[in-house]
Formats: sequence, C-alpha cells, structure tokens
Amino acid sequence: MPDPVESTPRPNRSWCRTLALCAAMAAAVIVTLFAAGAPASARSKSNQIQYEYVPPKDPAHQAIYDQMKQGRALENLQELLSPLRLPYPLKLTVAGCDGVPNAWYSNEVVKVCYELLAEFLKHASKQELPMGITRADTILGPVLDVFLHETGHAVYDMLQIPILGRQEDAADQFAAYVMLRLGKEEARKLILGAAYGYNIQMPQGVRVTMEVDAFSNEHSLPAQRAYNVLCIAYGADSKLFADVVELEFLPKKRAELCPYEYEDLTFAMTKLIGPHIDKRRAAKFHEVWARTVTERRARLARP
Repeated sequence: MPDPVESTPRPNRSWCRTLALCAAMAAAVIVTLFAAGAPASARSKSNQIQYEYVPPKDPAHQAIYDQMKQGRALENLQELLSPLRLPYPLKLTVAGCDGVPNAWYSNEVVKVCYELLAEFLKHASKQELPMGITRADTILGPVLDVFLHETGHAVYDMLQIPILGRQEDAADQFAAYVMLRLGKEEARKLILGAAYGYNIQMPQGVRVTMEVDAFSNEHSLPAQRAYNVLCIAYGADSKLFADVVELEFLPKKRAELCPYEYEDLTFAMTKLIGPHIDKRRAAKFHEVWARTVTERRARLARP
C-alpha cells in the first residue's frame, strides 16, 4: 500500500499565501483546543472554509462520492473548521487522481484523492484487533489523519507558522495533537486506527528489508510515523495508552521520553496556533461532532 500522505511539493512560502467517511470528526480542530494567546492577525477571520466534491473519473469510486455527498461530509468539515482564523479561504476537495492514491495541500487547496480513500477501505481490518481496534477505527483513524495532516500544512503555510525540522513531521504532529483533543474514548480509537494505517504499510517482522531510496522520502518511514503518533498519545495520557507500552507496540525506551515530546508539542501548538482559533465560535460545534460520529462509526463497522 502506498504512503497515505504523499504530498506534492508546495509553492514557496514567500509567494504562496498560503471525508469523507469521518469528516465530522475534524471538530477536534476547533473545539476549544488551544490556550489563549496573542490576538490573531487583524486580517485573519473565521468561517474561511470552502469545499468541492469533484465527480470521480473512475466509476469504481462513484460509491465513495455518493456516500460522502449523502452524508454531507465536506459540509460538516466546513462547519467544524470554520472557527480557524485564516487570512484567505481554504478549499477542501475530494477528486479523482488518475489512479494515484494521494493527498496534498497547495495554493490554499487541500485535495484528497478517491483512490486514497479506496485504499483505506481496501486495507481496513475485517475483524477486531488487539486493544479493541475495530474495522471502523481502521478506516476513521487514517481518513481523519490524512485530512488533518493536510490541514496542518495549510495552517502552517497560510498563517506563516515557523517550523523547525521537516514540515511533514510537523503536519503529523498537528494531526495527532488535534485527535487527542477529542474525548478520551474517541481519541484512543482514532490514534490507534491511524497507527494501524501506517503499520500495515511496512513489511512485518522484527527485521525488515527495504529499498535504500525509501529513506530519501520527505515523510518519515511508515513505522516511524506509527511510533511517533503512539508516542505523542502516550505522552499525553500514559494511563489511557498504557497498554501500548505494556504490549510493546511502543518500545519502553522511547516511551520514557514521550511526556517531554508531548510537552514540547503542546507548547508549540499553544503558542503558535492557539491565537488563531475563534474559541467562542468553536464552542458551538461539540454537538455537531457528537451527532454525526456515532452513525458514521456504525456504518463503517460493516465489512
């Protein structure tokens, strides 16, 4: 299975102003996530999210298109992301990508391919996995993760947020942090589902063989991304994710440092992103997320 977030090169920040089976779950982005900070730029404002369902080129993707439109996936996502204060509109799109399972952000547009959504459905678990991971989790986690990952790119770019290190890793951190702002039960399910999505891309076993050029990718290797998201989660709540370490899905040596990694991430998110959240507007969308997630999870639970 290809990397689920093969973002294409983004325009230079100096000139660039800059699901959906689980879109409603992106409420996390705007649900009073971040502590108060300095006022946002005067030109930034909330309610800047636009969307477009592009009819699929491949008839095999028609069912995904229909299901998304019937479930008002992007409409829900638009509403739930509206408290983000952005200087320009951000458009969320789903479209066919000529057979390539991909997703990216560029020029104030987030694009998620039907091919990628089809991959998530294809590789979803057919049965419950260890730690209570369900089929729905193995779909919802990766889908939400990819939308939040690309939204992270958009937020960093459009708000000109400074980044140390690779932007792909920063986008992964953004997505994990947002998922952890959900209620504990949902956060656990989504984090484990996202980690599953990365893990199945790697050869299984204690020792694996890979092509050397895999190490040149702008993304971390899938196994590293799985460990990173689990580390952030364990650092955020060592009790909720205790079994991740007990069952050795996350090595104990790495786990010892995870609280510090999460502390660094929290500081950055609070300091840099927090000022760009309309908290009064955000507070209204708890009910929207709660209303939609239960029915989506039930629908996805069916093989």
